[in-house]
Amino acid sequence: MSPPQVLDHAGIAARIPHHGAMCLLDRLLGWDAGEIRCSAISHADPGNPLRGADGLLSPCAIEYAAQAMALHGALAAAPGVAPTAGFLASARQVRLFVPRLDDAPGPLLVHAVRLAGDTQQALYRFALHADDGTLLVDGRATVVLNSPLPDPSAKPGP
Repeated sequence: MSPPQVLDHAGIAARIPHHGAMCLLDRLLGWDAGEIRCSAISHADPGNPLRGADGLLSPCAIEYAAQAMALHGALAAAPGVAPTAGFLASARQVRLFVPRLDDAPGPLLVHAVRLAGDTQQALYRFALHADDGTLLVDGRATVVLNSPLPDPSAKPGP
């Protein structure tokens, strides 16, 4: 069975490690092996867990993009194979065109394009737009794959 082309919030949350209010994406709009397009309405939610006293600041766009990349990896995984764990290693050439995301009109449109990668890492270009097409944030991000974090409950060696 091939992965779906469209998902709602619950379908996204079932495929990425972010749950509850921390799952920021609302809809999968489409994807293929090279890119993914999603939308989000959580930027306007006063209960958004990334929101501070000054609102939802534009650097939070990196987390929206990272969740789209995680979803892309989960959808692109071979059938029957669990997606690999990934960790955001770097965000580069990030351009912030607005100070805040929470006052952007309509849903945020999140687009990520996989530029390169292998079984150990993936490089993406990403952009967030307001519903009216205004570019809010763009940049590049590197995700390291198959690199589990150490188990904090493990006892140190001799």
